[in-house]
Amino acid sequence: MGIENAEAGGDSHPMRRLVFVYYVTGHGFGHATRVVEIVRHLIEAGHEVNVVTGAPEFVFTGEIKSSNLKIRNVLLDCGAVQTDALTVDRLASLEKYRQTAVKPRDLILATEVEWLKSIKADLVVSDVVPLICRAAVDARIRSICVTNFSWDFIYAEYIMTEGFQHHSIVWQIAEDYSHCEFVIRLPGYSPMPAFRDAIDVPLVVRRVHKSRSEVRMELGIGEDVKLLIFNFGGQPADWKLQEEWLPSGWLCLVCGASDTQELPPNFIKVRKDAYTPDLIAASDCMLGKIGYGTFSEALAYRLPFVFVRRDYFNEEPFLRNTLEYYEGGVEMIRRDFLAGQWIPYLSRALMLHPCYDGGINGGEVVAQLLQDTADGKNCSPVKDEIYIARAPGRLDVMGGIADYSGSLVLQMPIREACHVALQRNNPNKQRLWKHALARQKAKERFTPLLQIVSFGSELSNRAPTFDMDLSDFVDGEQLLSYEKAQKYFAKDPSQKWAAYIAGTILVLMVELGVLFTDSISILVSSAVPEGKGVSSSAAIEVATMSAIAAAHGLSIDPRDLALLCQKVENLVVGAPCGVMDQMASACGEANKLLAMVCQPAEVKELVTIPTHIRFWGIDSGIRHSVGGTDYGSVRIGTFMGRKMIKSLASSLLSRSVENTAVPIDVGDNELDVFEEENIELLRNEASLNYLCKLPTHRYEAAYAKKLPKLLTGQIFLEKYVDHDDTVTVIDPGRSYAIRAPTKHPIYENFRVEAFKALLSAATAEEQLSALGELMYQCHYSYSDCGLGSDGTDRLVELVQEMQHRNSPKQTNLFGAKITGGGSGGSVCVIGRNNIESSKEILEIQQRYKNATGYLPIVFDGSSPGAGKFGYLKVRCRPSAKSSMD
Repeated sequence: MGIENAEAGGDSHPMRRLVFVYYVTGHGFGHATRVVEIVRHLIEAGHEVNVVTGAPEFVFTGEIKSSNLKIRNVLLDCGAVQTDALTVDRLASLEKYRQTAVKPRDLILATEVEWLKSIKADLVVSDVVPLICRAAVDARIRSICVTNFSWDFIYAEYIMTEGFQHHSIVWQIAEDYSHCEFVIRLPGYSPMPAFRDAIDVPLVVRRVHKSRSEVRMELGIGEDVKLLIFNFGGQPADWKLQEEWLPSGWLCLVCGASDTQELPPNFIKVRKDAYTPDLIAASDCMLGKIGYGTFSEALAYRLPFVFVRRDYFNEEPFLRNTLEYYEGGVEMIRRDFLAGQWIPYLSRALMLHPCYDGGINGGEVVAQLLQDTADGKNCSPVKDEIYIARAPGRLDVMGGIADYSGSLVLQMPIREACHVALQRNNPNKQRLWKHALARQKAKERFTPLLQIVSFGSELSNRAPTFDMDLSDFVDGEQLLSYEKAQKYFAKDPSQKWAAYIAGTILVLMVELGVLFTDSISILVSSAVPEGKGVSSSAAIEVATMSAIAAAHGLSIDPRDLALLCQKVENLVVGAPCGVMDQMASACGEANKLLAMVCQPAEVKELVTIPTHIRFWGIDSGIRHSVGGTDYGSVRIGTFMGRKMIKSLASSLLSRSVENTAVPIDVGDNELDVFEEENIELLRNEASLNYLCKLPTHRYEAAYAKKLPKLLTGQIFLEKYVDHDDTVTVIDPGRSYAIRAPTKHPIYENFRVEAFKALLSAATAEEQLSALGELMYQCHYSYSDCGLGSDGTDRLVELVQEMQHRNSPKQTNLFGAKITGGGSGGSVCVIGRNNIESSKEILEIQQRYKNATGYLPIVFDGSSPGAGKFGYLKVRCRPSAKSSMD
C-alpha cells in the first residue's frame, strides 16, 4: 500500500511545512529501504523530502506515491565494493571511495552547497554519507546522521590490512562526520568514534502490507508447507541451487534471481518488484547474509535467520551479536552453504524461539526527532571540542640501550606517527557502552570514566576497545600505586595495551596532582607498527598525554612530557626502557637528529642531517619488546657492573687515602695504589651515577679485567645488596652477563660522540665510511650483550655485501646497526642520499624476502615531534539557522 495524497491538509500536520534533504549511501538496498520507512512518516506529516541517492528510484516510488517526494539520482558515497555476495574487496573499496568522494571533493561540496541553498532546506539527513555533513555546515544548515555504523570505522579496518596509502581517508571522513549535530543510532550498531552525541531509537523496519495467509494464498502455498526465503541482496544469480538441498516438502523463495537462472521445482523465483517484508513475514526461515535490512526484518517478525558470514564486512559482527542475543540466528559454514549441506542448519533454525521484544516503530521515532530538530525544538546536545595530537615513532641512529647509562644518543623521528583524538564529556551526559552503562547504574550515580577505541587491533592479540571508571585509580584515600596499576592492567592480556594510554592519566594524577572530573573518550590510530623497534609505545604515550594536556589546559614542556611518559612505560606498563624514545617522539624535528644526553634527559641540540646523507630503517620481522627478558637482563647486568665498579673505586680510594703502598687485593687481581694516585679521579668513580661518564681508557686500565663475564644474582646480592635500578629486579637464581653489558654503554657513548662530530665535518668519502664503521661496531657490541638476532644480523650482512660489491667511489650504503632494545626489531642503515641508494635498499628488501619469506617494512622519511606539531582542536560550527540568521 502506497501513500496517496499525503500532502493534503490535516490536524496532525505541523504549522510549518519543512524541507528535508536525505542523502543515502550507495552501498546495498538496506540503507534505502530503511530510509523509505522514515521518509514515509515525514511525508505523511506533510513535509517535503528530497532523497539524494544512487539507489534505483523504484525502491522509493514503489512505496511512496506523493509529489512531496523528490528523487535526485546522484552517487556521493560508494560504500564497500563486493567481489561477490560474501566478500568485500577492501582495496577496491578504498580506491573507489577515493575516486567517488575524494578526488572530486571540492566540486561536490560546491555543487551540494549551492543546491541546498537553492531549495531552502531546513535539515540535512545522512545515511550515512560523510561529505554531506561538511556541505551542510558550509550551507549553514543543520545536519543529522541516522545509521548503525560509520564509514570511518569500516574503512579504518581496511586500511590496517590493505591500502595504507589511503589512510587520510579515515581522518577526512571523521572530520566530515564531526560537523553533524548528533547521530540517531539504530540497534545493532558498531563503534562510531567520530560522533560525540548519539540518540538510540528502536528498529527502523518496513511494515508489512499483507498477512501471512494472504501472501501464501497468492503464492499458492499451504500453511503446512515450510517456506524458506533465500535473500542475498540480489547477487547470487550464478549459484547453482539443487533440489536436494532442501528438506523434503520445503519450498524456497529466491530473491534476486536473474531472468535466465534456472531453478529446481522446489525453488520459486520471486519477482523483482515483490515486497520483501511480506514474503519474510510469510516464511518460516530465512537464509542469507546479514545486513541491516535482513537483520531488522528477521528480528521484527521473529523469523529464524540462517546466515552465511561475509569476509571483511565489519558491520556484520555487531548485527550478528544482537541477532544471536535474541535467539534468532544460526551461522552456516560457507563450505556447507556452497556444498548444499543446508538441512541440518534449517532443522536447527526451526528449534529457535526468536524473542525480540523491542520496538519496531523506529521509522516513526526517527521522523519525529528529525521534525523536532528541523523545527528548532530538539536542540543538539552541548558539545565539547575534540583535541587531536600526533607523535611519531623514532629511528635509533646511535645510542640505543646506552640511554639508561647516561649516553649521548642520536634519534630521528620517522614519518610514521600515532594520532590520538580526545573528547571530554560531562559524566551525566556521556554516551556509554552497554556494559559500562550497567556498571555505572549499579553505582546509582554517574562518575567520570575512560573509554578507548584503538584501530588496528586485528593485527595483534588485543581488544579493540577498553573502558574503566577513573575511580579505579583511587585506592581508599590514596591514589593507586604504580605497582597495583601494573597488576590492574595485566589481569587481561588482551587489554594490557590500555596501560600505555590509561597510564598517562594515572601518572598525571600522581606526579602533577591533576584532578579529572570529566569522562574522557579517546580514539587511537597509529601508523607506527608494533614490535618493529621504532618505538610504537612511546608514540602512543606521547600522543595521548599531549591530547590530554591540550584538552585540560595543562602546559607541559615537551621534555617534561617525555619524562612523564617514561614513567608510564617504566612504572605502569612495567617495561624498563630508557627515556630516548619518548624524548625523540616529543622533542624531535623533521630531518634532524635529536642529540640528547640521557642524564636524565638533556637535549643538547638538533643536528641537521647533511643533505648528502640519508638514513633508512629496515624491519627484520622479528618482534621486539623492551619488556622482554633479554633486554631486562642486559639492563640488570649493566647496573650490576656499575655497582661493582663503584665498589672497586671506593676500595681503591680508601687505600689511597690511608697512604699505603701495600698492594690492594681486588678479587683475583692486584693493583698497586700509591699516595700519588689521583684521589679525585677515584672519588668521582666511587660515586659514579652514569656509566657513560667513565672514559674508555679508565675502564680498560682499572676495571675491565676485574669484572666477571657472568655472575649469579644471589652472589651479587650477598655482596652488594642492590644494583640501584628502580625499574628492574634481580632474580637471585639467575646468572647475568656483566662484562659485555657494562662495556657497551661506555664505548657506545664514545662512538656516538664521534658520530655526531663526523656528521658536521666536511663532506668527504672518508666521512661516510667512518660513520658506517661506527654503526657496525655498535651492532656487534649489541650481539656481545646477547641482544642480536638472526634477522637483524642477516640485514646487516646484506648491507655489507652491497657496500663491498662496488668500488669505494661507487659505494652507496656504508653501515648498519640493530636499533633500540635489540633482540629483533629493525636495523638503521646509512648511505648516500641518491636514487642508487634507494634502489639498493629495495634490493635488500627483496633479497631478505627471498631468504626468509618475509618482506620487511622500510622506514624512509622524517616528521616533526609532538612538541613541534602541537595539537588540533576540532569544534563544530554553530549551524542552526535560528542562531545564524
